[in-house]
Amino acid sequence: MPPAPDYRLDATAETVHYDWNRDRTPVLTVESGDIIEVECRDAADGQLPRDATPENVLALDFQGHALTGPVAIAGTDPGDTLAVDVLDLEHHGVGWTYAYPSEREQGLLPEAFADAAVHTWALDGDVGHFVEGIEVPLHPFPGVLGVAPAEPGPHATVPPRCVGGNLDIKHLTAGSTLYLPVEVAGGLFSVGDCHAAQGDGEVCVTAIEAPMTVRLRLRLVDRAVDGPVFETDGPFEPAGGGRTVATSGVAPDQHQATREAVSELVELVHDEYGISRAEAYLLCSVAADLKVNEVVNENVVVSAYLSRALFD
Repeated sequence: MPPAPDYRLDATAETVHYDWNRDRTPVLTVESGDIIEVECRDAADGQLPRDATPENVLALDFQGHALTGPVAIAGTDPGDTLAVDVLDLEHHGVGWTYAYPSEREQGLLPEAFADAAVHTWALDGDVGHFVEGIEVPLHPFPGVLGVAPAEPGPHATVPPRCVGGNLDIKHLTAGSTLYLPVEVAGGLFSVGDCHAAQGDGEVCVTAIEAPMTVRLRLRLVDRAVDGPVFETDGPFEPAGGGRTVATSGVAPDQHQATREAVSELVELVHDEYGISRAEAYLLCSVAADLKVNEVVNENVVVSAYLSRALFD
C-alpha cells in the first residue's frame, strides 16, 4: 500500500485550470517531502458520456488539458530541482480513446481517416476491454506533470516544455520519479491528463483517457537538471508482451518513416484480425510502440511494434 497522503486535492472549479501561468495563485502549499492525493479529470474534462459517439467527439470543447493545481512547494526557488515520485494511480472504471476527423488535422494519419471515431473502455482492474474481446493490459500514468514556466503566460497545455507538462511518457507509472527544473518561486506544480494505457507515440492523438486519483510525493533534491529526467521500471515492451509483430517505415525523414510504419500496422491489424481500420488505428494508439531503429545510414528506420497476445 502507498503511504497515506498529507493532503487531498479534489478536482473542482477552484482547483482545475486549462493553461500554464506563473501568476496563478497556488491552491495548496506543501513542504518538501509531503505526499498529495490528487483527483484528475480526463483530457475531455468530463464531456464524454459512457456511451460516447463520434458526434460527442465532434462536440468537444477543448480549452486545454484539465489540470489540477497548482501546488506550491515551500522554499522552492528558480534553479531548484523538483522530484515528483509517482506513488499510485487509481482509475475510475472508464476511459475513452478517440480520433478526430481529417479536417481537424490531428494525430499521425489525419488524411487516412475522414470521420471521427471513439471507443469507450470498461476498465476492470488491470485490464481495458476493446472490441471483439480484445483486452489491453493497463499501465496507468499521468500524461501531464509539470511546473510553471518562467515566461509570463498564459501558455497552452498541449506542447511539452523543459519544465514538463504534456510529456505523455508511458513509463511514468507508479514507482517512477520525474525530475523537473524549477523556473518560478514555489514551482507551481500541476497534474492531469491521466492515461490508463498508451503506446509510445499515441498515434491517433489520444490514449485511454481516463479520470483518476493520483498519489504523488513532491520533494526538492540536490540535483541539477535542464529538462525532464526520470527513473522508472517500465514497462519497456508493447502491451501484452510475448510474440510481437512490427512494421517498419524507411524514409529520409523520421516523421515520414513513422507514418509509413503506423500505416502498415493499421492495415495489418485490419486485414489479419477483422476489425475496422478506425478501430485498428485507435488500438495502435493505445497498445503499439514506436522505436527508432537507426538514424545513421541516410534513411531513417522507424518500426511500430504490437503484441500478438492481445488477439489471443
